[in-house]
Amino acid sequence: MASPLPDPASFIPELKEVRRAGLVRLRGRALPALESAADTVAATAARTPGAAVETLLRLAVSRLDAGTLRTAAEYTLGLAQGTRDWPASSRRARAASVYGVSVERFRKDHEVMVLEQVAEHILRLAAEPAAVPGAVAVAEGGGTHRTVRVRAADRPVTLTLHVHPVDLLHGVDVVVSPSNVYFALPEPYKSSVAASLRRAAARRGVTGDVLDDPVHDELRAWAAGHGVSGRAVLPGTVAATDAGALAERGVRRIYHAAVAVPRAGTNDYDVLPSDVTRAASRALAVLAEEHGRFAPPLRSVCFPLLGSGRGGMAYDVSLAAVWAAVEAELARGARWDVHFVVRTPEAAAAVERIPAGIRPAHDRRATG
Repeated sequence: MASPLPDPASFIPELKEVRRAGLVRLRGRALPALESAADTVAATAARTPGAAVETLLRLAVSRLDAGTLRTAAEYTLGLAQGTRDWPASSRRARAASVYGVSVERFRKDHEVMVLEQVAEHILRLAAEPAAVPGAVAVAEGGGTHRTVRVRAADRPVTLTLHVHPVDLLHGVDVVVSPSNVYFALPEPYKSSVAASLRRAAARRGVTGDVLDDPVHDELRAWAAGHGVSGRAVLPGTVAATDAGALAERGVRRIYHAAVAVPRAGTNDYDVLPSDVTRAASRALAVLAEEHGRFAPPLRSVCFPLLGSGRGGMAYDVSLAAVWAAVEAELARGARWDVHFVVRTPEAAAAVERIPAGIRPAHDRRATG
């Protein structure tokens, strides 16, 4: 008989301990309830003290309603970008400011509510894999954030699926952006992934005017530095840039993946699945090269369905090409926190089919 699930209240004392200690001081802390839940849920976490618990907390907080609740939880637990080493008093003060209340009122009222909500979602995450004994869940959760339980080689892996525009991503270190082989960015008013990221990364004045277009400028500098300005690179090449204003949402790097080859004399592109796989593999290699250069180290990466927009590739074909690279990397023991971002239910359904096997469906096309 399966062990009964704990009461959400059992997590509260340990969540308070995490709040007091901060993520950088979890080593040696006794957190048995959270660690037990993390063993079930956070299978992608690195095997270092506190890493699995941190992954569990990030998954639980990502399920909170976007807005004041989620933001306050991120500050309270040190999950917000740049706050993992803040003292507890500073994090509590920032969380109180989210609700516009005094620190004392937040401590007595709002903080209790925030931690209770986090505990509820930890319990739900812990319950999901046990829903069908011995099975790997296909997709759990709902709304704009879901988890997909898969296997890479012989170990379970949890993927995070975002069903919303790419510029709404929050708290993911690296976003992979599809590009053409000239690394020529689309105009920011367009609806593609690359255009959306360029627009979201721009720094604007109080009137909304663009003051700085950092992704465009850095990508041009990358091309000049590698001697390819105005020339095509090989498909599968990846150029890394900072994320501009997206850093305020926890996105720290954009990896531009050259997958689209312009078709001469037309406005169309050709995209080959082999080039998508090569680009995804290269993006993961760049992540491995860069992760230790940042504090905290880069650990999470988000893929759109590369080539499924203007490239015209079916969702399942694109996903199979990306997943081939991701699965190979995870099967070798990599501990990256992998995310996918899509805009349509059809694309989400493709990602949710990973555990059952991806069957290409050439009549499915992306809309942006």
